[in-house]
Amino acid sequence: MSEHYPIPAPVDDSRFTFGLIVDVAAVLTCHGYPPLGGGKDHVRLRQALFGFLYSTSGPASTGHDVVTGEEC
Repeated sequence: MSEHYPIPAPVDDSRFTFGLIVDVAAVLTCHGYPPLGGGKDHVRLRQALFGFLYSTSGPASTGHDVVTGEEC
């Protein structure tokens, strides 16, 4: 079986939303993990999920943080 992740990081992906992070957090809670405790938990989950989904190396690099969009 081949691996499908990470995929190339797009400049913008309308699927990667705060709602996605909330949904993933809800699934974790349903499986017995504690609920997210606040902003830092959301940021860490977002970064972990982004790191799983997207490759951050290669020509798509823009000089901006790939999660927050802030200039590096």
